[in-house]
Amino acid sequence: MREPHQSLAERLFLTLRGEIVEGRIPAGSKISEPELARRFNASRGSLREALMRLESLGLLERRVNIGARVVELSERGLLELYEVREALEGMACRLAAEQRSEEDLLELRQMLSRHEQQEELQAGKAYFQPEGDFDFHFRIVQASKNDLLIDTLCNRLYYRVRMYRYQLGMASPRAQRAFREHSHIIEAIEAGDGELAELLMRRHIRASRQNIENKLR
Repeated sequence: MREPHQSLAERLFLTLRGEIVEGRIPAGSKISEPELARRFNASRGSLREALMRLESLGLLERRVNIGARVVELSERGLLELYEVREALEGMACRLAAEQRSEEDLLELRQMLSRHEQQEELQAGKAYFQPEGDFDFHFRIVQASKNDLLIDTLCNRLYYRVRMYRYQLGMASPRAQRAFREHSHIIEAIEAGDGELAELLMRRHIRASRQNIENKLR
């Protein structure tokens, strides 16, 4: 639903971000500014503002004599993302345990309870987390209260991770195990045990990476 206060550039950004993440604009495809301007009846200024924001998220890249393209999906790129996430989300988890508030803990528990009701999770088929505040990893990073970590993980890397997840498929033999790991991480945060929370998050992301490596093989 369109928000009345959103600018055209903001609406373009959100629409294109969704289409890139979900693969409706394919990975590696060239971005045609004239074509997009006609499609959205948009000015060059609004379109370029939206494209610059997509580039800042790492969803677009510019090449000399070629112009803007959607980033390619590659095994190396995915594994590098997971290596960075393991280190930074582990740190965010430790900080969340140290900085936790009652409101943070209540919201994390409520979110996990909503996730537990998913039919696909109960069947052990998949563990899908909606974007933003309903995403476990997003909320943990927000609870760290560290602005640089939040910007890096929730803006610069977040949508690239979701792009890979959407386009590689959500089904996972780890669905129920991943949910239990989330629950144990929250227990460590509740206990204020930053060291344990960081260790559990690192193990959780490492296991996810290994599952993806197996899937790619």
